[in-house]
Amino acid sequence: MAEPAAWSREVTVPSGAVSLAGTLTLPERARGLVLFAHGSGSSRFSPRNRFVAGELHVARLGTLLIDLLTPEEEAIDRRTGALRFDVGLLAERLVGATGWLREQPETRHLRIGYFGASTGAAAALVAAAQLPSTVRAVVSRGGRPDLARDALRRVRAPTLLIVGELDTPVIPLNEAALAALPGEKRLEIVPGATHLFEEPGALEAVARLARDWFVRYLPAGGVD
Repeated sequence: MAEPAAWSREVTVPSGAVSLAGTLTLPERARGLVLFAHGSGSSRFSPRNRFVAGELHVARLGTLLIDLLTPEEEAIDRRTGALRFDVGLLAERLVGATGWLREQPETRHLRIGYFGASTGAAAALVAAAQLPSTVRAVVSRGGRPDLARDALRRVRAPTLLIVGELDTPVIPLNEAALAALPGEKRLEIVPGATHLFEEPGALEAVARLARDWFVRYLPAGGVD
């Protein structure tokens, strides 16, 4: 299927006391928008997230790929590894970015979903618990949803957890998170895949699963 016509631009998103760099892409007649929360050591230029975003564009879903840490914070995190696990901070940044999307003329009419990877998945779930009437779907890729802790029980958005079959340390963490989630939920295990889904066909499977989940829960009707 050919990718529909779309526009894309680099944006600066205010979130609390900082400004975050992002890439906003909107296909023609977009029927929803997915905000990406990348994991530790990654950025909005992650080839894996951009591949998934491309599949969403084909399905007429817009995307905002955003760096949840500033360049200065990224430098600190490379030395200490501390900020990537500050789920509260990352969730706060996601909430701020979501508010920004609701204020923009091009995006305020669109229903919003979150796509989180690694620790970004925990931040996405915490933010979704804080915005139950705004966030309509969540997808986690190789995520650490367990780090969302008590917030899991407050998530109302339909949630899809995707884990690689060979990512054995993370599977039980996702199974426990699945049990804690109260609403519509599913765990998908991709055969033969490791944590980064680098095996042939693995990332394609992730993209299809995410696309179908968001297409189901982010319909064209826009916000209520």
